Amino acid sequence: MHEFNVQSRQHCEFIVIDRHVQAAVDASGVKEGVCVVFVPHTTAGVTINENADPDVVRDMDQILEHAVPWRGGYAHAEGNSAAHVKASMMGFSQQVLIHRGKLAFGTWQSLYFCEFDGPRTRKVWVRILSAPS
Repeated sequence: MHEFNVQSRQHCEFIVIDRHVQAAVDASGVKEGVCVVFVPHTTAGVTINENADPDVVRDMDQILEHAVPWRGGYAHAEGNSAAHVKASMMGFSQQVLIHRGKLAFGTWQSLYFCEFDGPRTRKVWVRILSAPS
């Protein structure tokens, strides 16, 4: 398993992690297989979405904040219930195919680490699974 850290600088932030995950694929030597990306935190997640237009992640942030506002009269004593809900909505893992040693994204796709309770230093775990020969 590979691990790397992500440093968020904002309360809510979408951080492209493609190069870190690709580095794990490169280190593995796997040419064909599957890459599993997992975020071991309850107030952060990971998603795949468009990487060409920064308005997409701004819209995602705005829509999530509208759906699950930070201040909502939640019962959780820590005061970060919205972050827990948003992380669950995004999910804690993604799978990406590996083809010819590269992450097999669609034309506009990237992996985003989704911070909902930052700024913080977070971990991302990557497991590379080789396809049977």
